[in-house]
Order: sequence, then C-alpha cells, then structure tokens
Amino acid sequence: MLTPEHQLHAIWLCFEIPRAGGRLLETGTEDFLKLKSSGKLGNVPVIVVLTKYDMLIGRIERNLDETSANGLNDKAIKEVVKNKAEAELQNTCIGPLKQFAGPDIPYVTISTEADYKQTLVHLIEITESRVGRYSAPEAAVMTSIAQRVHPGLKIKASIEVGKKRYWKALGSCPMFKNRSMWDCLRVLHIDIVDVWNFRDPHKYLHSQEFRTMMMNMVDKIEVGPATNPTKTMAFGLSMVGTIAAIVSALAGPAAPIVVPIAVGAVLAVWAYDVYQISHAVLQRFMAYIIHLTLVLQTLYLISESQELTRRAIKLAVNCYIESPMSGEANTRIQDYDDQLTIVDRMDSDALDKIVEVMQFYSIDEAQMSKLREKPHVDLPDEPWS
Repeated sequence: MLTPEHQLHAIWLCFEIPRAGGRLLETGTEDFLKLKSSGKLGNVPVIVVLTKYDMLIGRIERNLDETSANGLNDKAIKEVVKNKAEAELQNTCIGPLKQFAGPDIPYVTISTEADYKQTLVHLIEITESRVGRYSAPEAAVMTSIAQRVHPGLKIKASIEVGKKRYWKALGSCPMFKNRSMWDCLRVLHIDIVDVWNFRDPHKYLHSQEFRTMMMNMVDKIEVGPATNPTKTMAFGLSMVGTIAAIVSALAGPAAPIVVPIAVGAVLAVWAYDVYQISHAVLQRFMAYIIHLTLVLQTLYLISESQELTRRAIKLAVNCYIESPMSGEANTRIQDYDDQLTIVDRMDSDALDKIVEVMQFYSIDEAQMSKLREKPHVDLPDEPWS
C-alpha cells in the first residue's frame, strides 16, 4: 500500500483572511490539522495559504488613525500598516493554526492583485523547498516545472534535469554516437523547452524556425580563448533595462519583428557533422544550453503566462541578443579553462561552468519587480519572416 507521501507531494490549505474577531478554522479543518500534527499524514508537507492579503492591507489603511500616521512619509506609513497587518494575522490566523497544527506548518499570505505578485513567488519558493525536503528530488523538480510564477526555479529545474539527463552524456554516452550534432542538439532543445512549461499550443518553441534562430546564435561563438579575458562582467539591472527598452520599441502592432532565420554556411558545416567530442564542439554545446535557457527566461518575462506567439518569441530573441547578457555569456564560455582532458572537463569543469553562467544570469525577485513596472503589451501572432 502506498504511503501518503508517495501519493501527494504537498497540500495547500487555503483560507480567506478573516476580519478581526472572525473565525479562521472550521471543525473539519481542525480535525485535518490534528491528523497532520499527529503524524498520520506522514511526511506530506502542508502549507497554509492565507488569501486576499490585499484586502487586509486595504482595511488597515482605511482604519489607520491620524495619530499613527502623523509626521510619517509614505514608506514609513506602509511599514506601520504592514506591522499592524502582521499583528492581526497573529491573533486571527497564526495562533489558531499553531493550536491545532503545531509550530512546524508554514504559512504564506497571498494576493493575486498586481502589486502583490511577490507573494505568489514566496508561496512557490516555500512549496518547492518543502517538497524537496520531504519527497524524492524528482518531485521538487516537477514542482518547479509545473509553476509559472518564479523564473529562478525554472533555471534550477533546468540545471537538475540537465545534470540527470544529458550534460554528462555529451562526453561519453553512446546515445550520441554516430549521430549528427543537429540530432544531439534536438535532444537538448526538447528537454530544456519542456522544463519551462510555456503555454505553447502551436509548438512554436519546437519549430525548425526557432531551432535555427538558436543555432545561428551559437554559431557566432569564437572557439578558443576570448579576445579580452580580463573583461569585467557588468550585469545588474542591465537586462531589465534592455527588455523594457526593446519591448517599448518593438511590442507595438506596427512593423513585424525581424530575426534572421536562414542557416549560415559555417553552421551547416558543423551542425550536420557526425558528433565527435572536441573542444570546439564542447563549447558550442555549452553555448546552446546556456543561450537557450536564457532566451527562455527572457521569453518568460515578456510573455507573462500568455499563450505564446511567434512575435513574442522573436521579441525575446531580440531582447536577449541586444542585451549585454548574450555577449557576456559567450565570453564566459570562451574563458573556459583548457587544462584538462575532454572527458574530465565534461565531467567536472564544463558542468560547473554551465551552472555558474545560468545561475549568474538568473533574474531575481528585485529584477522581476522592476520588470513588472513596464506597461502590459499585446503580442499578436505574425509570420516567422
């Protein structure tokens, strides 16, 4: 017989935040929480989700007396409101929860309103953390793949899937033997795209046109040491500014977005050769993994969970190419150390370098908040060219 943790990965127990003096828990919920605290639910993590946090904040702001706000600026007033909200939550929600469930059940306050999207990110982070702690590692990866709120967890899932499925295989696995490099890249492409779980009913991200865009991007890499290995990497909010500027310029309905999708002559030479591990091939595989992941991160930020269009995809590719990120990623790959043998490097240094670059350019919550300030734009479909 399967235990609960083999059937469930996590439980979200959702409650609307009651008014002061209101009752949070019904009898049936109290019984459920007692089952959890007694251990009868096994290791299945339970996360209490307190909804409509924006309404609590709004109610406290409306009832804030002048004495509390006297002489305070807007930032200080928001802090007062937040503290009062936390105090009310402790009285109406957290106290009753601890009484029936014990101290170890985490809780999250959330709102789906635009100004509170960071609360959803927090919920996803806690869920992924708890699932990773109490379930098989694969369950935590699937949690990251399923969610469409937190791009940083998509990067993390891409790394975990890559480590398990294909990164080491590039160096030694017979699955690539006697196959063209285009076939090898197809395997990488499918796995990476699937991790991001876009709303892509037309399979645009699996199309030949998008694959060719990525191949052209990789083909620009100069194999060998970088021309300026001492170059300082300056990222910060540069990607945020680039996305905001390009979206403003190109997201309107006027002119189609142009991205070259013709296969170059050099690309045709190496992409269709039979796979043979070498320094040049290794760098190109690293570049494909890194560039595709970061393009998809950019698309994630632009598309905002909408159904994908070819215009949105081309906009993401343009944003990435025009940003400092793409050139810096190439430089980091070109700076890659050539001291070890090919196989040793694939088993250690190359894997570490892929992880390092992907994590370095992962968009964090502060950058996400900055990007949310950009106006929403419609991205209607249009031909690839």
